[in-house]
Amino acid sequence: MVIRIKLIIHFIIRYIRGRIVLYQVKSHCNEISVGGPTRLSSETHLGKNPNFNGLIVNGIGRVVIGDNFHSGTGCLIITSIHNYDFGKRIPYDETHIEKPVLIKENVWFGDKVTILGEVTIGEGAIIQAGAVVVKDVPAGAIVGGNPAQVFKYRDMDHYFKLKNSNMFH
Repeated sequence: MVIRIKLIIHFIIRYIRGRIVLYQVKSHCNEISVGGPTRLSSETHLGKNPNFNGLIVNGIGRVVIGDNFHSGTGCLIITSIHNYDFGKRIPYDETHIEKPVLIKENVWFGDKVTILGEVTIGEGAIIQAGAVVVKDVPAGAIVGGNPAQVFKYRDMDHYFKLKNSNMFH
């Protein structure tokens, strides 16, 4: 009985978190799974079947997240920077410079991933836990480190076989 109550509470919390996140974003497909603390921006656009276990979007820039996205815990996307080059004060002034982020479909972030602005993450890419992504990631790439580097590629024939069979988590 106690286990059943805990499961019910768990699903209620996930549902409430999901509704809150959908309220925060600019556009969505009215479906979401939120397992951990997640805060997205009003400039975030979500594809189908996003799964968040702890992601924060920080900044004023646009974020587009494709279908079947999955995040680990403690992830961060930074979408704007302070104006330090041509500002009126040092070290920076009150203006912000937008740095959009595009995440294509079927991308998976491990825990504690950081994505800096003006980055595109290609379809089917995997970002290893703890990675700091500062440049574009090719489709099917598996990247890790700081700054993140490609160290392997997925078997894209197998990837497309699963994708074409609608085998999504």
